[in-house]
Amino acid sequence: MIQLYRPGTSAVHRLPAAVKLAVLAVTAVALSLAPPDPWIIGVALAAVFSLYGLARFPPIVPAAELWRLRWIVLVLGAALWIFVGPLTAWINTGRVVALVLLAGLLTLTTRMGELLAVLHAVLRPLRRCGVDVEAVAMTVSLAITLVPVVAGFADQVREAQRARGARLGIRWIVPLMVRTLRHADDVGDALAARGLG
Repeated sequence: MIQLYRPGTSAVHRLPAAVKLAVLAVTAVALSLAPPDPWIIGVALAAVFSLYGLARFPPIVPAAELWRLRWIVLVLGAALWIFVGPLTAWINTGRVVALVLLAGLLTLTTRMGELLAVLHAVLRPLRRCGVDVEAVAMTVSLAITLVPVVAGFADQVREAQRARGARLGIRWIVPLMVRTLRHADDVGDALAARGLG
């Protein structure tokens, strides 16, 4: 099972998992509905970085999370810059970065068991409609925790290509997909071994 949690005693660590999930959900909705104002994105990014500080993580932790995202940011930002414009590139890329960093903070400060317990409680009413609450809760929690994992894979693939002297073209997406799918198979095998597959 994926475990990115880093033990700590900060205020962010002590917050209930339900509160942290709610903050992530509200932030995602707020950033999606917010007017396309570059200042709003700047404030959102500053707030996310300040939360890393509140969690008592050294600056190297958010910097490392951001570094893992660099190729995704470059590809997304460059595409938007070329086809839409620099302002839209900043706003939309900033939204993605803020949410991914916030999801990363959630995984770093919340145990998987706590996350699953909250998701079970929230989704329990859907059981009456025939929904497999355990499967949905596991899927949502894995989706959240896989965000920084896949970003890390992208970083490793690009570094491996650079070490071999390969051209840094769009072809890096293929090995990233292969690595991600292989990881998904490993996670599926682990879940099946625990009777959750």
